[in-house]
Amino acid sequence: MFETPAGRFRAIAIVEAISWAGLLIGMFFKYVVVGSEAGVHLFGPIHGVVFVAYVVLALLARKPLGWSGATTTWALVASIPPFGSVVFERWATRTGRLEQRAVAIT
Repeated sequence: MFETPAGRFRAIAIVEAISWAGLLIGMFFKYVVVGSEAGVHLFGPIHGVVFVAYVVLALLARKPLGWSGATTTWALVASIPPFGSVVFERWATRTGRLEQRAVAIT
């Protein structure tokens, strides 16, 4: 799974969504339930690191996967709303954008 750019991108897209969920749960407990900042203190930095990793891997995946500028832009925009990374990953899989391009050997 982690040997290809597509595999690495898929994995980080899922982890990014999970970190978003953790951060949202932490914010819910902070602002709605108990006023405790523990969840935000835990998941905030985790989400920050995973978010940056998602952006870097999206940019690194562009060339080997043959993404256009528009596809790359959508991958980056998908990092902003909660769970957008998984929505983009599913769309990219369905449309063949996570299939590695064959390289001709000359």
